[in-house]
Amino acid sequence: MDSLSSALEALRPRERTRPMVYADANVPAPAVRDARDRLDWDVTHVLEEPRWRRASDVEHYRRARELRRTLITFDHDYFDESRFPTSLSGGVVVFTAPDARALARLLSDLDALLRLGDRVPGLESLPLVGRKLHLFPGWTDYA
Repeated sequence: MDSLSSALEALRPRERTRPMVYADANVPAPAVRDARDRLDWDVTHVLEEPRWRRASDVEHYRRARELRRTLITFDHDYFDESRFPTSLSGGVVVFTAPDARALARLLSDLDALLRLGDRVPGLESLPLVGRKLHLFPGWTDYA
């Protein structure tokens, strides 16, 4: 039999977690601001970190995982399995967007995916660990 406190704990709403994201140098600053302001993401943007600006893609890939952040980028090189094994991924999302408006929609789509852990008990805080996604206008038609 459960205690009263454990029974009440199950009824308490889960706290909303902020997606933890690592944006590489290909992600434009306005998109980072949108992710922070509109979507309430915790974003590390390499362009704001002088020592990381010139780091290699491999270093960014490793650093994002070490920091427990989902890597977001426009760089399709991250699909190269020999350099960026999916099994070592902390989660990678590669965007293809023709303009800022399309990118804002894709960021909203990604927000829904990253917040799955808020709605699914037991889902780890990084729902895309070990996964790579390509988000582009119409991507949900293929999902």
